[in-house]
Amino acid sequence: MDATIKKQLEITATEIRMGVIEGTFNAKSGHPGGSLSICDLLTYLYWVKMNVNPSDPDMKERDRFVLSKGHCAPALYSTLANKGFFDKEELKSLRHIGALLQGHPCIHIPGVDMSSGSLGQGISVACGMALAGKTDNADYKVYTVLGDGEIEEGQVWEAAMFAAHYKLDNLVAIVDNNGLQIDGPISEVCSPEPITDKFAAFGWHVITMDAHDFDSIEKAFDEAEKISGKPVVIVQKSTKGKGVSFMENKCSWHGTAPNKEQYDQAMEELNARLAELKA
Repeated sequence: MDATIKKQLEITATEIRMGVIEGTFNAKSGHPGGSLSICDLLTYLYWVKMNVNPSDPDMKERDRFVLSKGHCAPALYSTLANKGFFDKEELKSLRHIGALLQGHPCIHIPGVDMSSGSLGQGISVACGMALAGKTDNADYKVYTVLGDGEIEEGQVWEAAMFAAHYKLDNLVAIVDNNGLQIDGPISEVCSPEPITDKFAAFGWHVITMDAHDFDSIEKAFDEAEKISGKPVVIVQKSTKGKGVSFMENKCSWHGTAPNKEQYDQAMEELNARLAELKA
């Protein structure tokens, strides 16, 4: 990847992380840990890969996106705000009564293609969108992001079987493999491993990538573009709480909002990272 483009993507991802912290701090609730682990992925999707238009959020030919792990809405909201779908000030009213942005993605929000949050349902809807695209001979792609804890849900594997049966090669699922869920390490709660082998057994083309390296991300999506006749899953190895030192690899930050002192520390770290990238 061109160094200049890579640096700009890193800057954008850092700004999106700042939006996650801003939103969850002002909400006094939310899910920062798993939101921070997908910021690089969302940056690449919305600034490089996907055909979307903030001025026309519902354009027919747009690529579709479903956040199957809907509790990580702070990351999606910050992405959409930074992309220009709505004003960044909306992030400060996250989860407030009557506000645009509630705890899980809602379809009335500009840029949100599907309400989600009941784990397992997002990928099922994404399969339906992809099948509709096939039926209509449409060119759009459907992208969906799942948590590694989420794939303990049986519905995910019904959807996986469906996607392979109908040869949904316009569908790309990304599993955010940060190794932690609300109750602890996935290896201790109800291990879904081996994730790659399971998706392969269900008939998917499987790719792995480093979730925080844009060269790795680009390589994975370039490979995904070349696959025909079967759905693609990208299993990204990520760090929960990425970008904020005291949140990294801590399952306690799955659903805990930062207090004022923690907010200040997180924003100080992210601002320092931003200054370093812009230097």
